Amino acid sequence: MNPARNPSEERLLAYAAGTLSPPEAVVVAAHLALRPANNAWVRRLQSLGGEFLEEAQPSTLSDGALARAMARIETDAGEAARAPPPPNDMPELPEPLRRYALGRWRWIGPGIRARDVHAPRDGDCRVILLKIDPGRATPRHTHGGVELTCVLSGAYATETTRFDVGDLEEADEAVLHQPRVVSEAPCLCVVALDGQIQPDGWMGRLIAPFIRL
Repeated sequence: MNPARNPSEERLLAYAAGTLSPPEAVVVAAHLALRPANNAWVRRLQSLGGEFLEEAQPSTLSDGALARAMARIETDAGEAARAPPPPNDMPELPEPLRRYALGRWRWIGPGIRARDVHAPRDGDCRVILLKIDPGRATPRHTHGGVELTCVLSGAYATETTRFDVGDLEEADEAVLHQPRVVSEAPCLCVVALDGQIQPDGWMGRLIAPFIRL
């Protein structure tokens, strides 16, 4: 795997173990749907984890634990069967994203639109779709927390790296960048974003209140 365009091994290990935050897990799942080789590696990790659990010494359950677990499974299954499919009008999205309802497109700036993905949140970290027209760029910015971006269509480039379909960029407070779309078609990305982006420089601070992702 190219570490510049793939999740870190630590993040993939957390995903395989089920300990990654829900918004980040959604973006990583979209990446894995577009990267079969990486997905096979994660499945292998999950298989090894299952083998480890089978070899571990069993623990004694409390009285009634099995009955409570079975009742919860039946309740969840019944609710899932009754629930209508979520409103999602983008069948071209990878399967992990098609299961979530989508908000309306919002204008963020010239040639830039965002759309909420109604996936589980983790505090102020949530999932959005970001669509940017050819030749357009986001403001040069850093971050208040994590920003995971997976390219679903098109391509963009930062000052150092180009990201194509299936590529994933990891960014945080230490990363200062300005993604620019380099494909002939718009670039569509799914992003796990903690807080708001923080535009750089005095002009960035001036426009920051008007850029709300």
